[in-house]
Amino acid sequence: MQFSDYDYELPDRLIARTPLPARRGSRLLEVGATLADRRFAELPGLLRRGDLLVFNDTRVIPARLHGHKSTGGRVEVLVERVQTPTTVLAHVRASKSPRTGGVFRFAGDVEAQVGERYDDLWELTFDRDVDAVLEAHGEVPLPPYLERAPVDDDRERYQTVYAREPGAVAAPTAGLHFDERMLDETRAMGVRHAYVTLHVGAGTFQNLRHEQIEANRLHRERVRVDAECCELVRATRDAGGRVICVGTTAVRSLEAASVGGALAPFTGETDLFILPGYRFRSVDAMITNFHLPRSSLLLLVAAFAGRERILEAYRHAVDAEYRFFSYGDSMFVEPAP
Repeated sequence: MQFSDYDYELPDRLIARTPLPARRGSRLLEVGATLADRRFAELPGLLRRGDLLVFNDTRVIPARLHGHKSTGGRVEVLVERVQTPTTVLAHVRASKSPRTGGVFRFAGDVEAQVGERYDDLWELTFDRDVDAVLEAHGEVPLPPYLERAPVDDDRERYQTVYAREPGAVAAPTAGLHFDERMLDETRAMGVRHAYVTLHVGAGTFQNLRHEQIEANRLHRERVRVDAECCELVRATRDAGGRVICVGTTAVRSLEAASVGGALAPFTGETDLFILPGYRFRSVDAMITNFHLPRSSLLLLVAAFAGRERILEAYRHAVDAEYRFFSYGDSMFVEPAP
């Protein structure tokens, strides 16, 4: 398989660089036996009593810091993972690569010492509690394709209303369309809710390096699927309901917890790369945003629904001028027949 087989043309004007005034105000493309243009507010009409919605409850942290090296050069730090109260693994952008033992200085007289390098990440040790530093001085790490600095509104809108487990540097964006009223409406009609946690890393925006798809490896992300979620999935399927994942991160979580052949509680890391030909074990439908061309997320959706079917849906979305990517519109995708 080649990445050129998973490409599409996207006019720049269709990239959604700001959220709509209302979360549920987005459009929803139904990808079933045919394509149907809907509004996200119509989602309850696509659900049935006894279905299960699976949400990723990770919370985006203000993970981007701007500062200077002790030598004066500018530095930008994107925290990928908080390891201890004072130690992180981070992506570092600077005019010259940092040196082990060097010092970065940030607002509020905060300092961090540069430690070892692990592939694309540097270990940094701060002189105080990292969570407090990020809360006081960090920026929301908006995706690079938005091509703008974050504003105050992004702290709320680049976050799902059910986010509760801090640790992500990118939002599980399919969930951004849900407001509290939508959650209540789906519960009231007999649709149950379950939660997984997958802390989305910055690698989700990095280009995969090899044109031959199978030669690539994905970044590792932290996942937790608990016993309660597993039981809800089992009970739903036993009763004839559907397990509907809200976002590719929820899909990846359930499938990572199903690698032994059956869904079971799982806490750890996953680098699961879902490609066309993959056999899904725990997912019956998904809600997802539109993804970047030639991306691992587009491959995941194509694996679920079929390459030609998904590329047809994307062509339709471009022609109909849907809004794309994190702050864009969404799809309700059923599996390939």
